Formats: sequence, structure tokens, C-alpha cells
Amino acid sequence: MNRIAVIIPCYNEAGTIGQVVKDFQKALPDAQIVVGDNNSHDGTADVARAAGATVIAEHRQGKGNMLRTLFNTVDADCYLMVDGDATYPAAQAASLCDKVLNDGCDMVIGDRLSSTYFAVNQRPFHNSGNRLMRRLVNWMCRSDVQDILTGYRALSRRFVKNFPLRSQGFEVETEMTVHALEHSFKVDSMPVDYCERPDGSHSKLNTFGDGYRALKMALALFGQHRPLRLFTIIAAVLMVIAVVMVTPVFIEYFQTGLVPRFPTLIVSGFIALLAMLLWVAGVILEVITRNHWKQYELMLMHYDMASENKLRITRI
Repeated sequence: MNRIAVIIPCYNEAGTIGQVVKDFQKALPDAQIVVGDNNSHDGTADVARAAGATVIAEHRQGKGNMLRTLFNTVDADCYLMVDGDATYPAAQAASLCDKVLNDGCDMVIGDRLSSTYFAVNQRPFHNSGNRLMRRLVNWMCRSDVQDILTGYRALSRRFVKNFPLRSQGFEVETEMTVHALEHSFKVDSMPVDYCERPDGSHSKLNTFGDGYRALKMALALFGQHRPLRLFTIIAAVLMVIAVVMVTPVFIEYFQTGLVPRFPTLIVSGFIALLAMLLWVAGVILEVITRNHWKQYELMLMHYDMASENKLRITRI
């Protein structure tokens, strides 16, 4: 097993991947450099091999699919995940990995937003999207992570081998961050510099399409991890609507003793009933979610015990 593995998912990054591989070989001379080729047709794989990297191919399109293959294939104590577009400096790689290897962190986030990202990035919608996702995830998880969507992060073997990755595309960073926060993995952040893509290199990120998928993933994870909170919000909104609808009916009844608007009364009653049913559904789902969380924690405990026994046997 390698102490550190630098994993670089790529799609048509022939113009930059050679330099990225060389930079990380220099920064982490003992690390294994693994490039994930995701159906590139510009010679990315050949350039990566020529620079000295190991290349693993994945034919299912999408960054999430590529990372799933890399996580399942590569064995290491620390996984340094980075994009192949030369936007993240290799000079800070050792510091990120050190927090995993020596400080016991499970995820160290390379925080672009507290550093140079907003000054360098020229795409205003990307800036707004990063701020929106940061607020949403931190509100949902009651956390204070500054950069949710960064592609530069160091991960422990414990996290990688126990992360049921479901994403297929660029929403993978959102899923990864929420999973780490919700299951009490040790998460830390480190400000890192961000550089604009070199001339001739083009982003594969679709501002609105991939942004929508990341937002949709965050909302889906909100329902999965915080069902009572979600259903309580929906139930409260429906209950307010029901009260607003039925209030004039009651006022009219107390003034005249008549209820001429029966349809309004009936509809508001059904809305109120739906609100109560949704809240009860949220309570039930919350109980199920907590049970799944306990099972996951037990599984992590067994994994830690097995890893400790394996390490003890290896030392003997």
C-alpha cells in the first residue's frame, strides 16, 4: 500500500495534465500519481503516462463515476484528490496530507473561497453558486465549512473505503462534504491558492446544468439526513396556508352564524390534515435515519478494529 496516492480525475486535459503530474511528483516524491481517464479523446492518457503517472480508465462519463473507480482501485493511507486543470498549486499538497497522516483528519478541504478564488475567477455565476451551496450545506449540517465545491482535498483511507458514493457528475463534492459532516468524520480546512486555467484549457463545468445537479443533490441529502426538519418546514407552510384560508370562514361564522363557503372550509381542512400527516411521516423517517446512522457508526467501529488488528499483525 502506498502512503499517499494523488488521484486526478480527467476529461480532455492534455494541455495541463503533464505539468500537473510533474508538479505533484516534485511536491510529493514518494506518492503514487494516478490519473483517471474519463473517455478523453485528446491524448490525456498518453500525456499522463509520459509524465510518469499510472492511468486508470473509466468509460462511464462523469466525475463521480471516475472517482468511484479510483477509490475502489487505489490503495493508500491518504488520498489527495485534485483536478487536472492546473488550477490548484502542488506546493500545499504536503500540508494537506500531513493533517490526514499525522493529525487524524478524515477530510481536509482545500479552501479556495477564503483565499484567491473570488479575485481570480471571472465567472460571476460560479461565485454566486459557491456562496449559495456554502450557506445551504452549512445551514443543513449546522457546520461552518467555507468551501463546499472545491476539488482539492485530502482524504483518509477510513473515509474513502466507507463512503457509498452515488453521484455521477460534478455534484460529487457536495455529497462527499455532507457525508463527512453528517457522519461525524473529522473534517478540517486549509486555505489554498486558486489559479485561473492556463490559455487553451477549457472548463468542462456547465454553470447552470452542473449547478442545478449540485443543488438538487444538496436538497436530496437534506431530505435523507434531516427528514424531520424538512417535513416540519413543509408541514408548517401548509398549515399556514390552511389557517389563512379558514380564518375568513370562522370570522364570518362568528359574525353571522352561517358558513356559506363550505368548499373553502373543506379544502383548508384537507390541507391541515396533509400537514399533520407529513409531520408524522417526518417523525417516522427521522427514527429510521437515526437507526441507519447507528448502524453506520457500528460498521465504522468494526472497520477501525479490523484495521488496528491488521496493523498489529503487520508489525509483528
